[in-house]
Order: sequence, then C-alpha cells, then structure tokens
Amino acid sequence: MTPSGPIPSGSDQSGSDQPELRRTLGVGDAVVIGLGSMVGAGIFAALGPAARAAGSGLLLGLAVAAVVAYCNAMSSARLAARYPASGGTYVYGRERLGAFWGYLAGWSFVVGKTASCAAMAITVGAYVWPGQAHAVAVAAVVALTAVNYGGVQKSAWLTRVIVAVVLAVLASVVVVCLGSGASDAERLDVGFSGGVGGVLQAGGLLFFAFAGYARIATLGEEVRDPAHTIPRAIPLALGIALAVYVCVAVAVLSVLGADDLGRAGAPLTDAVRAAGVPGLVPVVRVGAVVAALGSLLALILGVSRTTLAMARDRHLPGVLAAVHPRFQVPHRAELAVGAVVAVLAATVDVRGAIGFSSFGVLAYYAVANASAWTLNSAPAARVLPALGLLGCVVLAFALPGLSVVVGAGVLVVGVLAYGVRRWAAAR
Repeated sequence: MTPSGPIPSGSDQSGSDQPELRRTLGVGDAVVIGLGSMVGAGIFAALGPAARAAGSGLLLGLAVAAVVAYCNAMSSARLAARYPASGGTYVYGRERLGAFWGYLAGWSFVVGKTASCAAMAITVGAYVWPGQAHAVAVAAVVALTAVNYGGVQKSAWLTRVIVAVVLAVLASVVVVCLGSGASDAERLDVGFSGGVGGVLQAGGLLFFAFAGYARIATLGEEVRDPAHTIPRAIPLALGIALAVYVCVAVAVLSVLGADDLGRAGAPLTDAVRAAGVPGLVPVVRVGAVVAALGSLLALILGVSRTTLAMARDRHLPGVLAAVHPRFQVPHRAELAVGAVVAVLAATVDVRGAIGFSSFGVLAYYAVANASAWTLNSAPAARVLPALGLLGCVVLAFALPGLSVVVGAGVLVVGVLAYGVRRWAAAR
C-alpha cells in the first residue's frame, strides 16, 4: 500500500535519527539551480548534432523535447511536493512503485548523470585548453566539488552568477544573428528532411539540454516549504529555458540554415562568424566554458544527493549517507561522486558520455512518470504522466544505436546487482 502523505527524509531503513540537511533554498534559488543545469553547455553543443539528425525538422525536434520535458517536469513537481526528501525519483519510485523501481531510477540517475558530469568537465577543458582538455577537466571537477562541499547556499550563489553570464552571452548571439544581413527567415521553413526518425532522434539529443530541472527535485530536503516552492520552481525554470532555446535556435538557423548548422562543430561561434561579427567569437567561447561549469556544478550537487538517499537505504555503501556536522551537506557522497567524475573526465570520450547520459536520464524520468500516474486515479490527472512515459521510451530508443546498447547494458548490470544483493540478504 502506497503512502498518501509526505515522508520524512531518508527511508524507514535509515532510522528516525538520520541527520537532516539544512533547508535554505527559496523559489529563486531553486529556479537558478535548475537553470544552471539546463541553460548550460547543451545549447552550445546539441544544436549541431540535432540539426544533423532532423535537418529542416530541427524546430520540430525541439518541440518534441519540450513537450516530453514539460510532462516530466509536472510529474516531478507533483511528486516532489508529496515527498520533499533528497533523492528525487529514487524516492518517488520507491514510495509509489516499490523498492526495485526506486532503485532502478536511482541507478539510472547516478550512473547517467555521472557520465554527464564527465562530459561537461571535458567540454570545459576543450574550450579552455584543447591540448590538455582532460587535465583541465579534472581540475574543474576538483574545484567545483570543493565549492559544493562548502554548502548548498554557496553553490546557489555561484550558480546565480554563472546563469547571468550565460544568459547575457546567449542574448548577444540572438541579437547579433537576427540583426545581421545574413539572417533569412526562409531558412526557418519547417520540414521533414530528416524523416520522423530524425526528428525523434533530435528530440532525444535536445532533451539532454532540458533535463536540469531534476536538480530542483533532488534538493527537496534543502528547500524551504517544498510543497509550494518545488511545484513553482520547476515549471518556471523549464519555461525560461525553453524560451531561451527557441530564441537561440531560431537565430542560429536563420543565419546558418539546417544543413550548415548540422555540419558545425561549434554552432554558436559559427553563427556569429556568419553574421559578420567575428569579434564576438571569444565571448561565445567564454560563455560556453562558464555554461559547462554551471552545468557541472549543479550536476555534482544533484548526483551527490541521490547518492545520499540510496546510501541511506543501503543500495550504496552506508558510509556515503553521512551529513557534515558543520556544513550540513552529504560530504562523503560529494567526495565520492567528485572522485569518480574526475577519473571519468581523465579517460572517457565526450560523445560516448553524452549518449549514455541521455539514455539513463530518459529511463529515470520514465520511472518518475510511472510514479506520478499512481498519485491520482482521475483520467485527466493521468494524461501528462502517460504522455511523459511514452515520450521517454520513444526518445530513449530513438537515440543512436550505440547509446541504446551501452545504456541498456548498464541498466541490466544495475538490475543484476540489485538481485544479487536481495538474494544475499534473504539467505
């Protein structure tokens, strides 16, 4: 029988004496943390691959990603208001669907977003010092882990600065592109040159840039009045991000067109060159670095909180459930996540990391929508969770084949680990 009211932080297995995190974040802080994840490196990098997949259907792909993200966001907001504990869908799946589904969501999130952290770190290195990208990436991970260790309020303050810088850079790109003589509205014609499959694959790739609102839900134990704050913060952050993405996509498409955008390695810098303002290129590069740092900061924050929740339930080593007595943050979980991300950032390929991360995130939100389905039996209340669940499954399997195979394989490994642990506990 599923509970109908809020649960305390941690699970029953954790005990009532489990130390709690400090509730310091308001609506503005939560929105900024969500934007720091969404309006990040994805918009600087994802437009090119998405245009290559969808061709003239790029804007349709963006619309598909936005619809799925909206459904996921509303499901997450409803669940977070009911269960204001750290862990996000790990907690929701456990409470609404059962321990296995909560574990699967947590596994998908931790593994997928750890890969995403590595991708963002390598993006920083590629822009700062291409010849030593991995070394710079490791340094960035170490620095931002230290910031998170000092407390979530410091992280929110730094994210606010990062978001302001990135939005200013993106606004400059939009103004320069739309105001240039190279802009042509005919390049915005929507079609299906990439086919329906291409549009869906573009939606899956662009969804990577929307997924940051999960950071708000995973901070449920550190938000003031979460029953009201989280349902307001998630749709607000998503709406701002969507408006920014539409403006940027239209501006870049109007200058480059779908074909040139699909071939662009750095779409925004190519767009400002084509608009006749090459002097803005260094500014855009700095914006990309700052955006990637913002995403990395919020990602480490969210992954460590889900790690905390899973450790409380002994799905991960219990030592990771400790909360620092002074800073009141999950310091051991943060250090462990930072160490794993640093190793990955030193060794992995950024394209593989992004592809796997997208599959894991979509699996995570599939569990969120299935959990939200159980909150209300009224047909009208189940429309968005059903649409979100279907969208997650379709977009996950529309991703490039290698991403699907590797992602599914890692999920199977997690399922086997869960089964072994349960078998051992029953003996």
